[in-house]
Amino acid sequence: MRFRVLGPTQVLLADGREIAVGGPRLRALLALLLLDAGRVVSAERLIDGLYGEHPPRGAANALQSLVSRLRQALPAEHSTVEFHPAGYRLAVDPADVDAYRFERLAEAGRRALAGGDWPRAAAVLREALELWRGPALADVIDVAGVPAQAARLDELRLAAVEDRIEAELALGGHADLVPELRHLVVAHPLRERSRGQLMRALSAQGRPAEALAEFEDARRALAEQLGVDPSAALAAIHLAVLRGDDGSAVLRGDDGSAVRPTTEPALPSQLTTFVGREEELKRVRALLGERRLVTLTGPGGAGKTRLAIEAAGRVDGDVHFVELAGLADGSDVPQAVLSALGLRDAGLRASAEPGRQSTDRLVEALAERRLLLVLDNCEHVIADVARLAARLLGACPALRVLATSREPLGLAGEALCPLSGLSLPPPDASMEDADDYAAVSLFVQRAADVAPDFTVTAANVDVVLRICRTLDGLPLAIELAAARLRALPVAEVAARLDDRFRLLSMGSRAASPRHRTLRAVVEWSWDLLDDAERRLARRLTVFAGGATLEAAGRVSGLPAAEFVDALSGLADKSFVELTGGRYRMLETVRAFCAERLAEAGEADQLRRAHTAYFLEFAWTASDHLRRAEQLHWLRRLDAERDNLHAALRRATAAGDAPDAAGLVAALSFYWWLRGMRGEAARLAANVLDLLGAEAPPGLSEEFALCVYNTSLAGAGHLPSLGTQRSVIRSLDRPPRQPFLLYLSGISTGPPSGGAEHVEELMRELRRLVGPDVWINALGAMGSGSALMWSGEWDRARSALTTALDGFRSTGDRWGCMITLGALGELAALQGDPETAGAHMDEAMGLVEALGSAVDQADMLRTRGEIRLRAGDLAAARDDFAGALLLAQRSGAPEFVASARLGLAQVARLRGDLVEARRLCEEALVGGLTGWYVGEATRSEIILVLDEITEQEKAEAASRPGALPSADGA
Repeated sequence: MRFRVLGPTQVLLADGREIAVGGPRLRALLALLLLDAGRVVSAERLIDGLYGEHPPRGAANALQSLVSRLRQALPAEHSTVEFHPAGYRLAVDPADVDAYRFERLAEAGRRALAGGDWPRAAAVLREALELWRGPALADVIDVAGVPAQAARLDELRLAAVEDRIEAELALGGHADLVPELRHLVVAHPLRERSRGQLMRALSAQGRPAEALAEFEDARRALAEQLGVDPSAALAAIHLAVLRGDDGSAVLRGDDGSAVRPTTEPALPSQLTTFVGREEELKRVRALLGERRLVTLTGPGGAGKTRLAIEAAGRVDGDVHFVELAGLADGSDVPQAVLSALGLRDAGLRASAEPGRQSTDRLVEALAERRLLLVLDNCEHVIADVARLAARLLGACPALRVLATSREPLGLAGEALCPLSGLSLPPPDASMEDADDYAAVSLFVQRAADVAPDFTVTAANVDVVLRICRTLDGLPLAIELAAARLRALPVAEVAARLDDRFRLLSMGSRAASPRHRTLRAVVEWSWDLLDDAERRLARRLTVFAGGATLEAAGRVSGLPAAEFVDALSGLADKSFVELTGGRYRMLETVRAFCAERLAEAGEADQLRRAHTAYFLEFAWTASDHLRRAEQLHWLRRLDAERDNLHAALRRATAAGDAPDAAGLVAALSFYWWLRGMRGEAARLAANVLDLLGAEAPPGLSEEFALCVYNTSLAGAGHLPSLGTQRSVIRSLDRPPRQPFLLYLSGISTGPPSGGAEHVEELMRELRRLVGPDVWINALGAMGSGSALMWSGEWDRARSALTTALDGFRSTGDRWGCMITLGALGELAALQGDPETAGAHMDEAMGLVEALGSAVDQADMLRTRGEIRLRAGDLAAARDDFAGALLLAQRSGAPEFVASARLGLAQVARLRGDLVEARRLCEEALVGGLTGWYVGEATRSEIILVLDEITEQEKAEAASRPGALPSADGA
């Protein structure tokens, strides 16, 4: 099949017949997949594109339905739409998509144009432009994210048109081009390249007056709309017309064909292939076409020099490369540029004048020259480079500068292209997909240089990915690691990365000293920092996963003014990156700075400050999780998860029991909402080991929460806290973490004696906590559940309705969700499937908003039981299967077991007793002992096993020829 998006979206068979895809939304889905043909597109991105900022409830299910319809619309033999855990992939060759084919042809035409092969350039560019049938993505332009892609493609189309015109001008086609160029100028009056081409075409036809009029029209339009003058390039064409140069003369070779005058670029030749950075290369080339000063910034080892050389090597015209790393003094910068250009301080016949500066000589030499100057490794002489660049750019209108530095030059008009690590695969990348990412591709290529048989296999792909991620995708670090495969197996290289500076200590002898080892790269950057920047850099290493501005300022302990200046300096010098409002250090830089923190004797002080800040943050967040701002604070906690867990682990390791237990208590509700049972249990168990077998004075609530969190993973024997009643009665104040009340219920079970005892317990609790709306709603929900299972359905509905009203008034989606689940079960018990379905639909919508896999498993299990009771076995099986998958991923043993129990019941009712028994026996394994809900689930499974046994006996007795039983003898 062939796919078209350069115009309305179309699918064509090999014989040219068009396949009808369907309605607008189906075409939109196809277009979104085509824009990333051959790559996985996340479900979230597809939902955003299809539904915008307000997706409908159940958007994930709607997307699945659309994908299914798209599969049906496309020929079955192709099976092009694939499901992946991260989203969906259109498994087609990008060459079969007209947009990809156009870009490839346009780039080939541009290279031919730059090489002076004008006939080929014109032919290839015509072929590229013939692929267009109208505006890009014309029928799906309203889809979120598509307008930006369409604008990009339209810009590439316009550039290709101008490139084709440039080639045809060189071939002498001036007369035929004037009408087309006039149309382009009217459509794009501010586009100077088209205007200049029109001026040259008119001049070549002997129409200089019209050409000069075009220049005046351009000057007026630029002044009125942008307040700027024409560019140096357009002004040069204007000057050529005034001088009578028609712009049509070209050099001819011996065979009469047109050739392009070239100057051999003075760039260092490279011994290895260029890997990755294709997007950055396109960006740099685009910037060099629009701006006169472009600076590549990034940490040491990010590949700034290599990218600059690659970009400069593809530039049309004169290029000179100036290496500044070896300069000890910034005053030597002008002389280094003179040397690179092959110039003297003075002319051949004149001696240097007294007071004459090298900069003056450069200005004179470059004033009329069209040139790209590459200034490499500017960071240690940044001020002098900036002064020289400002002077040259101001005095030499045809000069462009491409600089590499760990911080910007800081000049007006400077365009920045920041670099970090190469692209890394997601955690679940397969062996087949891993090579598509630049970091892995670089590692494999460099590894093959020293170990020719090395390839990525299913056996080593995880190790290779770990190496690339640990090294942040930094090209230099990856190359140094790959070089170690000369002597070490890849697994040994990965195992030694904890001591990365020792491991990565052997680089190319041909490289500059600061690029031979990883330590030398980072030390070079460290030496460029001032005292305040070094102080902040080492203190920021206490953070895990980055830091907000507020957290960095509070924990670092620097005075406010000093902190802001130091942080700005670190960001400018590529020591920290600002992404998504967070400041992050590359792990390699962080490891180096952590050594400096230990040397300064500040490690313990910073650990305590970090723990104190995040303990306060955790308690603040915990209060907000029971309110309407719940989703916002969940996202904030997600962003700080690494810091919170690092603080907890460090406090535990340091024996700081109050802070460690406090963090467990503060994070308990968050862990539950995010379904982090397994990790929560492990962290809490470590703190419980620190606390001992009994609660230390003043830590009763924290101790109980450690026990409950540990019990949720079925951890076996734990300290006994007694019943829920005894836990509540042990409190001498309202619980700081009210979620304790819920955890105590599912861990130890409700009070014996049924609903009356639950209500009595809640009266005691209200005397302790007072008019707390959330706690009272939780109590009403507990009472309603107990009344429901006691058969008092009217009282149960009243209590659950009260609970729902309470949770809604606080804005807690989780409380509303579990209460709606209980109301759904109650409606099903009363034979009202319509009301049950409505409650469950609302509950499922809340689960989706919360993004809680555990709660989604619980709601699916609940809905499965409702459907099972209604006799809809197929729908029940789907719900139980979905609940099982989510529960397994979340480490929730009771829901794993109950989902398998539900599947067993479906199998039993369908008569498949072998499958039913197998599922029940699997459900009994792991995590169901030592806590109330687990034990209750275990009891249900045993009862169902008894039913299966009786059913097996009955079937055996009913078979022809069966022996009579002893009872019937």
